[in-house]
Amino acid sequence: MKNGIIDFYKKRWIFFGISITIMIIGVISAFMNGITLDIQFKGGALLKYDYTGEINADEISDIATEILNRPVTTQLTSNLSNGDKKIVINVAGNSGIDAKDQSKFDTALKEKYPDANLKLSDSTMVEAYFGKKFLQKGVIAIVLASALVMVYVWIRFSRIGGLSAGAMALVALFHDVLVVFFTCVIFKIPIGDSFVAVTLSIIGYSVNDTIVIYDRIRENTTLHPGIAVDTITDLSISQSITRSLNTNFAVLISVSMVYILATANSIDSIQSFALPMAVGSISGCYSTICIAGPLWVMWKKHKEDTQLAR
Repeated sequence: MKNGIIDFYKKRWIFFGISITIMIIGVISAFMNGITLDIQFKGGALLKYDYTGEINADEISDIATEILNRPVTTQLTSNLSNGDKKIVINVAGNSGIDAKDQSKFDTALKEKYPDANLKLSDSTMVEAYFGKKFLQKGVIAIVLASALVMVYVWIRFSRIGGLSAGAMALVALFHDVLVVFFTCVIFKIPIGDSFVAVTLSIIGYSVNDTIVIYDRIRENTTLHPGIAVDTITDLSISQSITRSLNTNFAVLISVSMVYILATANSIDSIQSFALPMAVGSISGCYSTICIAGPLWVMWKKHKEDTQLAR
């Protein structure tokens, strides 16, 4: 650090190494845990029962598999605030559950646990066709948002090399999307509409930080003509880092509180949004400061070296 300027560019390989390590851990986790799609994206059925006393999740899975003849996963949850217990039954398949089969399963379940006061509280059915459509729409939304961000940065920062600025902003966004994706894989959070919502939110936060830094680079290029591009970039990031950290810290605190309350009250849909959002906010701040800026400098330096070689 010199005169309050942090040497982000000189330390770029450390930052790149951290990101590569995270990606490797994510890929390994994907092979070990597999990638679980939520019902909205794969089709099937989701049944939720309220109950009291004690029940065995494996026994319920066996009953469901025998009656429905489909792969079943079962999870027991508890509401810490009021003590309510719930069993979540995820039935994979290319269609919902036939009314007769659901009634048969319901009867068998209550006969197995007559004292558990089992009551069906929620039933969700999604055809595989619609699940596939939802998945395609979600991917299109993410790709379209990323492409529009790149075009916007390209046009707005044409003075400092709009294409390079847009391309590096896109790399940072791709980095953040992967981090959110691998967070879901590692914590076994099904990929569904919450993932799309988190990804689009993180794209917004990340590009906002990136634009602030690019804007400061543009100003400093005018104020300090003749200074090397790496020094200008380090100066600009150092001047903007406090703002970026404060903004993302505020987001992290608020989202973490949401996650804690959702966990205490067993609200699965909120948990599957809040945890990836918290991790994604950290990644968005990190990628903007440590990835996008140094990569942009490398692009500019390579271009300068190529022009000098001619």
